Amino acid sequence: MSAEHPDFIRDTRTSYDTIADAYGERFPADGLAGLHVERALFGAFAELVRANGAAAPVADLGSGPGHITAHLKGLGLPVFGVDVSPRMVTLARRGYPELRFHVGSMTSLDLPDATLGGITALYSLIHVPDEHLPATLAEFRRVLVPGGYVLLAFQAGSDADADTEHLHLAERFGHEISLDYYWRDPDAVAEQLGKAGLRPHTRVLREPQEGEVRPRAFLLARKEG
Repeated sequence: MSAEHPDFIRDTRTSYDTIADAYGERFPADGLAGLHVERALFGAFAELVRANGAAAPVADLGSGPGHITAHLKGLGLPVFGVDVSPRMVTLARRGYPELRFHVGSMTSLDLPDATLGGITALYSLIHVPDEHLPATLAEFRRVLVPGGYVLLAFQAGSDADADTEHLHLAERFGHEISLDYYWRDPDAVAEQLGKAGLRPHTRVLREPQEGEVRPRAFLLARKEG
């Protein structure tokens, strides 16, 4: 990754390279088995992308070990994964050799305009600071075909007086890292989507399940124009 990338991208890459193996063990490939809401939303996303009529591929941005990418493939989508961490990409390629994964940043996608039928960014936009969020969503819009869909998932913020909560971790899974998390108000993110030309379609807020602390927010939006 070139030197012109912001510090947060380099820190995110290095941190996930460090914890990739432990992360893959913590979130196994069968982790979707009990997540019924998520599975339903992925299914709806797949149907909407297909109904749009475009044969364009879908990008799973922040694909990690690749199990969500594989699930989307199982739903009939021509999907590939992108992750900022080379180690995560290595694990995904090893686990799902039939799928395509490559290293890249969602803030600057190495793709031509209007080439994707859909985008998923599941618990990956949480590492993008507020000041970089509008440009990142504009990048999503740039690479989507007209009428293309984007599905976001993120932990919702709980501070009623702020749109964003910020957490910095210096350690995870027993490893030293430098990783920032941004928990956002779903309405604020929906507003940002609209400003980027991605019209909100569906909003879902799931309460925390066992082992979770924060509600899970899901936003589905469609490219206008």
